[in-house]
Amino acid sequence: MGANMNHKDLDVWKKGMELVEKVYAISRAFPDAECFGLTSQIRRAAVSIPSNIAEGAARKSDKELLQFLSIAIGSLAEVETQYLIAIRLGFLVKDKSLTKLINDEKQLLLGFRNYIKKKT
Repeated sequence: MGANMNHKDLDVWKKGMELVEKVYAISRAFPDAECFGLTSQIRRAAVSIPSNIAEGAARKSDKELLQFLSIAIGSLAEVETQYLIAIRLGFLVKDKSLTKLINDEKQLLLGFRNYIKKKT
């Protein structure tokens, strides 16, 4: 891997893109007053996931890829936290498909990171 792999072929990137679409869809229900708050934060964190996977995949070394995967994992934790905050604040009801997407992406990210770590 590393050395300019095509990120668009990676399941972890594809699932991240699905997550972005889902986050944008559910955050449309947030109050207008949250436009620059939670709406902006959760969307930015979601976009960061596939973006960092893509950037890491384009780098020359597995060490750099691992660094970007760590950032993506952090962004996923942000999305999950902000989703739970939105539920607590009553902006959303729990969405099983979003919960599943978050968990699936977490497994894919951790699995991909472990695969790259073992390789190096």
